[in-house]
Amino acid sequence: MKYFPSLLTLLTVSFCFGQPQPADLYVSDNAASYIYVDGTAFNNIAGTAPLYVTNDIDLAGTNSFIYLRNEAQLLQGNSGAGNSGIGKLSIYQTSTANTYTYNYWSSPVGFTPSTIADPLNNNINNFFRANNIIYDETAAPITSDLATYTAGYNGSSAPLVISEYWLWTFDPGALYSDWDQVLSAGDVDPGYGFTMKGNGSSNQTYDFRGKPNNGQITAALLPGEQTLVGNPYPSAIDAQAFIHDPQNSGLADVTPGSPPAIGITGDLSFWEQAPGATSHVLANYVGGYATYTISSVAAGSVESFVNAVFQTFNPDGTVNNPSAGVGTKVARRYIPVGQGFMVDGNVGATTVFFKNSHRVYYKQSGPDSFFFRNNSDESESTENLLPEAQYNDYGYNIVPEDFKRFRINVDFNNTGAYTRQLLMNFHSSATDGFDYGLEGKSPQGTDSDAYWPLDNKAYNIQAFNFDIDLAIPLVVKLAVQQPIQFSVIDIQNFDESQPIYLHDKDANLYVDLRIQHYDVNLPAGNFTTRFEIVFTNETLNSPEVSVADFKIFQDNPQAQLTILNPNGFDVKSVKMFDTSGKQIFDAGNLNNEAEYHFPTKTLSEGIYVATITLGTNEVVSKKVIVKN
Repeated sequence: MKYFPSLLTLLTVSFCFGQPQPADLYVSDNAASYIYVDGTAFNNIAGTAPLYVTNDIDLAGTNSFIYLRNEAQLLQGNSGAGNSGIGKLSIYQTSTANTYTYNYWSSPVGFTPSTIADPLNNNINNFFRANNIIYDETAAPITSDLATYTAGYNGSSAPLVISEYWLWTFDPGALYSDWDQVLSAGDVDPGYGFTMKGNGSSNQTYDFRGKPNNGQITAALLPGEQTLVGNPYPSAIDAQAFIHDPQNSGLADVTPGSPPAIGITGDLSFWEQAPGATSHVLANYVGGYATYTISSVAAGSVESFVNAVFQTFNPDGTVNNPSAGVGTKVARRYIPVGQGFMVDGNVGATTVFFKNSHRVYYKQSGPDSFFFRNNSDESESTENLLPEAQYNDYGYNIVPEDFKRFRINVDFNNTGAYTRQLLMNFHSSATDGFDYGLEGKSPQGTDSDAYWPLDNKAYNIQAFNFDIDLAIPLVVKLAVQQPIQFSVIDIQNFDESQPIYLHDKDANLYVDLRIQHYDVNLPAGNFTTRFEIVFTNETLNSPEVSVADFKIFQDNPQAQLTILNPNGFDVKSVKMFDTSGKQIFDAGNLNNEAEYHFPTKTLSEGIYVATITLGTNEVVSKKVIVKN
């Protein structure tokens, strides 16, 4: 037996246990010859792992085991053949999904044959088969029994019983991708993902046991179609290395004049289901896809993420009206063991690649990793030493100084209010076309939605090279008449004096979203040209009117806002907002007066913004300080 306790430093393995064998790591067929790796005391240090094997592993017999515990992981350096043997590597992943909710999974290990003579005892990564691989821990830290399965809809815990009905893949067919039921005895090739529902346990541990996947693994794609794939290794993978691998980005396809025949669009979609589900009926499902991408190293390793907007579904699986709320789970750079996700094929794409060069030791409990499951109870480690992205108090990625960004929240108020968030990136490397690693397509749209348009597709993450004269279209589509609110958050690296206007072209209004929200009640329809984001206000640049044409001040002794209108402009309305954008009052139907007075006695002390809208729809604003 070889036992690697948590207090040992990194161990690079390039030797054999038992008789000499061609494999770099050989574990003999002996009950006393297992390897146990405890990851408790190991930190996420670049280029290290609790267990690193330069080339391949041979788990020789049925008693040959490697146990990875407490977030220990296996990294391998070669990119050639897979591992061999009829022994098993064991690694845990935990889910808190209830009986009625899905997680998207991917197996880190493959099918283990029972005899040495079996043709599957080879150096090829084997398929996942649930009834051969998923085990139920019975006595910590190494004893587990195979999980059992039911044909019914409900799984259970202690002992672990999995409903095989909910084991599905989403992979390419002849013309399009579709859901395929796997059941407990069906096979899923390495690199693909699968769905599995929970079993009612508040914290169910799944023990994946089998031949550890290694080396290059590919999954087939269809152009423009989604495919459910996932991390296929018993280690984390770096989303940046995966997304920007030349074969995945299409850069390796250099045939002049032809579209990429390989690769993905660079954005990953993570399924999140609303907690508290109580039914298997599809019409009662509530969930959606979050979007993640990351820029290249040269562009500064900037993560772009937008939460899922929850949707409901019709009995045929099509999207119904969305329900209240958005997702709370956040994808980050290091994709943990067992995580499944959707990718989109490039135009002409046929393949996505997973490689050992994408693998990295990074604990799931680290702040830059997240397993998309319900109600995660993982604590965040403060001992992670890999270079990590920085996040602000709201959980948003802090971008380098050469980037700018903001997020537009579009709030809908139909049956169940919800928010569609749109992220805008700016960098000198960005173009007016598609920018790989800086942009992401919006998931299947809801009946009422908002998005950035690009090449007749909907995006929720977009990028440009910043220019003060940019006009960025923002599309809104509505299934029914309803009030809409636009607001801006997560403003990074913009000068404080730089406005971010929502231009409502139909109303000829420029609203600086940094100062106030914009509320409008719209009829049903597609508003493809009405709204845009701009950075200059043409009406303010005209000589007709400016804030200098008025005298706007807070008369604190009289506890009132005073506006003098010496030029007799036609004033339509006066509004006041606090610094969070909340509207304090809206005084409309005003006569053409030389001066106006509005009481402020009930307001808290602080900074406010007074906004005057003229009859010509021109808007002028000024900050005032209230001291009562």
